[in-house]
Parts: sequence; structure tokens; C-alpha cells
Amino acid sequence: MTLKIALPNKGSLSDPAIEVFKAAGFRQRQDNKDLIFLDPSNDVEFYYLRPRDIATYVGNGELDLGVTGRDLLEDSESVAIELLDLDFGRSTFRLAAPAGVGAGQKIEGSRIATAYPNLLAKFLRDRGVSAEIVHLDGAVESAVGLGVADLIADVVSTGSTLRQAGLAVVDEPILESSAILIAREEKREFDLVVRRLQGVVIARQYVLVDYDVTRSNLERACEITPGIESPTISPLQKADWVAVRAMVPRREVHHVMDRLYEVGARGILVSDIHACRL
Repeated sequence: MTLKIALPNKGSLSDPAIEVFKAAGFRQRQDNKDLIFLDPSNDVEFYYLRPRDIATYVGNGELDLGVTGRDLLEDSESVAIELLDLDFGRSTFRLAAPAGVGAGQKIEGSRIATAYPNLLAKFLRDRGVSAEIVHLDGAVESAVGLGVADLIADVVSTGSTLRQAGLAVVDEPILESSAILIAREEKREFDLVVRRLQGVVIARQYVLVDYDVTRSNLERACEITPGIESPTISPLQKADWVAVRAMVPRREVHHVMDRLYEVGARGILVSDIHACRL
């Protein structure tokens, strides 16, 4: 069975989605104008579509799997489900008001401009708040300045666009979003793709740390680098020294190296992991 997988054809999710599939061993198109690409070695057919449309195609069963944003899935009326967080394209969906008003802006009875009407409507229903939703296709940051709305609800990455428009976020995030792998339902045929992608996602979150340490300090060192199951320990030519290898969270690696050095570890090396299976 040839799997049909949709990837974003443009936008901030497009290149990272293609790269994660390449890292997972899948071939990808060479020409960005190609809308369909067949990877015969993995029996997969890739379709490059608008990110907002992917949830619809997958939910209707026309395509088996797809990569889109969690915000776009939640805003769609698709029955597709999230299979895996791909750990890129992170953003938040938030309310924003004029910077001088900020948290004092009342949501009840206000006009809120957004390109995500369904997602915003669900938030308002859950809060029991009544407000007018002004549906715009994009560039909602200008809506307040042009008098179309009192607030906006939009995806925020760095917040620089909001600041340029004289806006500031209001309240807590409505939704934490990132790129996700979606399907209409879980199937065994998808397990290989999910495992491969999961292996890349995990590999990007960890690094391999190798170091030498005396046996007298080994227990303290292993407490710092417990690894996933357990660190790998190998004897060295010096009878009282051993070599240790362990996976360490990438974001913690420099603190780990500092602590290892303090307990007597030497020759501390860090290596990237390109893929793994845990």
C-alpha cells in the first residue's frame, strides 16, 4: 500500500517539514514547483499543499498522513487527529489589544479580528464570553488601528509584528501550537513513519556525551548522566579509569559538562545524534 502524505508547500512549516522527512530517510522533491513526488523506495507519495488545507484532505480520508500546525487543525472542521508533535514551528495563539490598554481590555462585547474563527469561537464558548468575531484572511494586526476591531486573536511567534502594530498580548495563551503529524485515525500502516519521525525528533532533543572518569567518581558521574536506560561504561587501559557514554538533553548539556568536570571527569566530548530508536 502506497501511503499518501501531505506536506506544507509554503510558509514557515514547509522547509522544516521537508527536512524532518529527509532526516527520517524519505526522499523529497528537488523542484519546489512539483506538487507531487513519489518515493518508491519507501512506497510513499508526497503531496505539497497549503498548510490550512492539509487537515481537510487528511480528515476526509483523501490522504493518509499530513503535517500542519496544531492551530490550523484546531481551527479546521476536520476529524483528523494528532499523532506526533514534531517539535518545530512553535507559536502561541493569543489575544492582543492596543499596548496602552493591555490587560484592561474587556473581551465581553468586543470585536475580535482573527484568521482563525473556529478556534476563537471555541475559546469564547468555553469561557462563556459573548463577542463579535471579525473574520479576516490575514494581516489582522492592522484591524485595530483601522477601527475594524477592538482586539485581535492571532498566532504569535516572537511578538515583533504585534509590537510594530502597537499591540500587546492579553491574558494567557489560548493555544500552544507547533508542527504536528496528523491522520484520520491511528493505523498500523502508519507505525513505521511515526517511529522514524519520532526517532529524528528525539535525536534533535538529545546529544551524546562521552567522557573518562575514575572508578572512584563513577557513581557520582552516572548520577549526572543517567542516560535513557543506563549509561554505557567501558574499561580503559588505566585500570582505575573508565569511559562513559550517555544521552543528555541538548538544552542541559553545558550544565552537565560543568558538573562532570567538577566531579573529576575529563575528555568530555559532545556529539550530535541524527536519528535513534528508543
